[in-house]
Amino acid sequence: MAEVNYIHSEEARQDWQTRPITYQMGNIGSEVSRSLKWTEKGNQARANKAIDRALELFDFTIEANIENSARLTEILKARDEFCDYFFNNNSYHTDPTKMQKYYDGFVMIDQLKPVQ
Repeated sequence: MAEVNYIHSEEARQDWQTRPITYQMGNIGSEVSRSLKWTEKGNQARANKAIDRALELFDFTIEANIENSARLTEILKARDEFCDYFFNNNSYHTDPTKMQKYYDGFVMIDQLKPVQ
């Protein structure tokens, strides 16, 4: 089996496993935002880097939530929509503004949580 070359460090990957889903999805949303922004600006090299980081964070999130079938279904749907938008000519007709708002909701919820 080929070795996987992660963008994020192993420490970051392990830390990711301990984070709440709102944190995970909010951070994925940051990369989604960058992907959309750089695509809109026509800088495909930067867009591709953000897309790669987003996909890796999706994969880390899937791994972290593998035991929660409802949560896993939501994550997989979000990843599918993201991939469809960037790789399949947007066959789902996803509105990029609405996609960004979806992730922004996770950031807002995560920020409302009390500090422990």
